[in-house]
Amino acid sequence: MDKVLQERLRLAEERTVQLKEENVSEEAFSCYFRKEAEWLSVLFELQELMVGGGYEKLGLEELKAWNRRLYEELLPENYETSYANPTFAVKELGKEFGAFFAAIHTELRQNISHIHYGSMEEFAAAVELFLEMVGAFACAWEEEQALPAFSQVKQIYYWHMSDYADIRSERQVHGRVVPSMGTAKKIVMESDLSDLRYLYRYGDCISEDELRMAAYLNSLPEETIAVMADTFTEGYRLGFIATNKDISIKKSVGIYYNVGFERVVRKAVENFRKIGLEAVIDKDGIWCTPPNRQYSYDHKDDDVLFLDKQYINRKLETLRCAYEKYKEEAAVYGGPALIEVFGEEPFAPVIKEEAHKPDEAHRKLSVEYSASFRQVQSEYVKDEERSFTIIAFPTPAIGEQFEEIFDETIRINTLDYNLYRQIQQSIIDVLDTAEYAEIKGMNGNRTDLRVALCRLQNPAKETKFENCVADVNIPVGEVFTSPVLKGTEGILHVSKVFLNELEYKDLEIRFLDGMTADYSCGNFADAEEGRNYIKENVLHNHDSLPMGEFAIGTNTTAYVMAQKYKIGAKLPILIAEKTGPHFAVGDTCYSHTEDVKVYNPDGKEIVARDNEVSALRNEDMRKAYFNCHTDITIPYNELGSLAAVHADGTKTVIIENGRFVLAGCEELNIPLNG
Repeated sequence: MDKVLQERLRLAEERTVQLKEENVSEEAFSCYFRKEAEWLSVLFELQELMVGGGYEKLGLEELKAWNRRLYEELLPENYETSYANPTFAVKELGKEFGAFFAAIHTELRQNISHIHYGSMEEFAAAVELFLEMVGAFACAWEEEQALPAFSQVKQIYYWHMSDYADIRSERQVHGRVVPSMGTAKKIVMESDLSDLRYLYRYGDCISEDELRMAAYLNSLPEETIAVMADTFTEGYRLGFIATNKDISIKKSVGIYYNVGFERVVRKAVENFRKIGLEAVIDKDGIWCTPPNRQYSYDHKDDDVLFLDKQYINRKLETLRCAYEKYKEEAAVYGGPALIEVFGEEPFAPVIKEEAHKPDEAHRKLSVEYSASFRQVQSEYVKDEERSFTIIAFPTPAIGEQFEEIFDETIRINTLDYNLYRQIQQSIIDVLDTAEYAEIKGMNGNRTDLRVALCRLQNPAKETKFENCVADVNIPVGEVFTSPVLKGTEGILHVSKVFLNELEYKDLEIRFLDGMTADYSCGNFADAEEGRNYIKENVLHNHDSLPMGEFAIGTNTTAYVMAQKYKIGAKLPILIAEKTGPHFAVGDTCYSHTEDVKVYNPDGKEIVARDNEVSALRNEDMRKAYFNCHTDITIPYNELGSLAAVHADGTKTVIIENGRFVLAGCEELNIPLNG
């Protein structure tokens, strides 16, 4: 740290310590400020411990105690009386200031990460934000006003977010594309992974799940770790080949993973180096079991406090400046490689009146910002040149049979892709002759859909569906296409589904000419709450989305695993989408890369890369893309029939009563019948 920053932190700490004993406003607000001062004092203590080198000398139990000290207020048993909870904050501070100061407390909690990763300027700025707000209340108190104007305090937060947007943008871009040896990468590559104290160096909430995961991976033989890492990195390499992209022009790859998987990640880093790619590992790409998912949900819309046109322009300006600074690194960045995890119980949030809620104007701003952010990023990390891969493994949260499920998942991730390629080709051959696909549910499933398919100009050299084996989406097991929107209509229904970490009961979406026309779910007694829940979390605040993908999952082995261990609701979409037909709302699978020619293993070009919406990209990029893509799967036990319907009205049935009946697909029924 330079001397100016050291002085800022010293002065901030002195004033913070004083506030632990002071009254600067009405009792309710003084109590809040004293609590925040106590919290910040803990962080100053942590910072001093880390700077002095004492943190690394702590024993495992001491580190556990520190970790609990940092996160205990968010645990479900304590959350009801935490200022992080908007309900409690509103009760203590009133409707106007309560939700606001719950958001500020959440902002100050980001300092845990800033300290662990050495972002001292952001730490100093956050404490100064708090002190400036205290000053506003103290001045009002001295002038015998009850409280400062809410607009005044809100402006303090607004300008804090605006003033430090450049620092955040640079950190964000650097962490995404620059393969430097930062804190996170050092943890992976330099730690003694047999000493589980290393887990606490991330600064995240380390639960028994992360401890057990790391210990379990440590117990596996090197051959098993190699299989996991090799499947992962080879899938990434094959992704470039499958999408007709040149991996030789790339020099880096972003690795995203859950805490506890360091042994696999280290092996993956070594594998990537062998093919000329250096790993980018950054804190924004590392996940951990959240201490309380309700807390995260309560604060998902806190940006209503500062998101406006002016802020968006400022943020995009700083983002572009950061990409300009690192444009050479961005140009050779190959894309992300993700290790996802699954196993937690499905989460159905409580919708709180006290939490910030976006109005229609804010929703439109959010959509505009997301689109503009993606557009700037695409200028520097070109979509037509990059690829990705995703693989998933269970964590101990899956239950007592964790080790069995983990072994079964490894088997699923390494199924014979040549066998699946042949089986899936027989499905594609039939669908290539169809005008549309017809999908109907059973066993209470109300699905009744017609999905229009594109026409082939040259069937000998063109195909409608991609034959997806184990490359970008591991495991094997699907054929997919971009449907024609006009003529795609009907009802999609699933009794229960887990999307983006949220549970949906009795989800129903109606399509008209390929666009979502209506939707509902059974999560809430109030139907309007259900609609808002879907709009925010599935439609991502868009008024309507196209059906961007129609696919048929063929991984019956994964389906049987889910049924055997009763974990269907816990499967990530990566695996769940392979366990039946699925339909994505949002962009197509070829979003931003529609003009890149893609071929199946049989040499045919996949021509269904566009739809009527994405085709607008040459007219107006903002009309062509929605920057979201959510897959919704109908499980085999709810699938009555899936048929290819030809121009003359005849049908070729592919699946009936949850079983594959098309010739050439018999192998897929073996797990189902076993």
